Amino acid sequence: MTTKENFVGIDKDKYVPILKDESISFLFEQCKKYQPKTILEIGTYIGYSSSVMLSCSPNAKVDTIEKIPENAELAKVNLSIFGDRANVINADAFDVIKKFCDENKKYDFIFLDGPKGQYIKYLPYLKKLLNVGGVLIADNIFFHGLVEKEGAVAHKHRTIVYNLREFIDTITRDQKLKSEIYHIGDGLSLSVKVK
Repeated sequence: MTTKENFVGIDKDKYVPILKDESISFLFEQCKKYQPKTILEIGTYIGYSSSVMLSCSPNAKVDTIEKIPENAELAKVNLSIFGDRANVINADAFDVIKKFCDENKKYDFIFLDGPKGQYIKYLPYLKKLLNVGGVLIADNIFFHGLVEKEGAVAHKHRTIVYNLREFIDTITRDQKLKSEIYHIGDGLSLSVKVK
């Protein structure tokens, strides 16, 4: 599996928002299990999770979306070892996924690790983009434990927490998805599109 030490843009003295080891292990195992050919990632950062998915799925190509230009450039450098298997898109994820739906693009595997408050907004489009039998994994669905916490939510986090609760409720009730919630890292969901 790809190691963080080789990545351009990781500063050991500062917080770097990449997946924790247990979440990376989960992502690696699921990619290895399902062996997707086409992967969509929302929230590239500097390309670490993309590299993990590509390294365990040798026949896969990834379209990965990153809004911040500096991060997208670092991701391009870090993913250059995969050649044309990695396509880094520097744009707003919602605009891209709507465009992909209009183009009838399809994916075997979607990794959702972008803005947490937008997961529920993205969901109808991601379902359309996902092949039957395909997998949608969402990261950080517990948002620092606030989603499962009882009681009042601080105003500054309220929208994100409520939207994530709606996202979890929607994927677990949706008859077209078979979903499981995992207490790994800051919460992960795995949904398989069954019809």
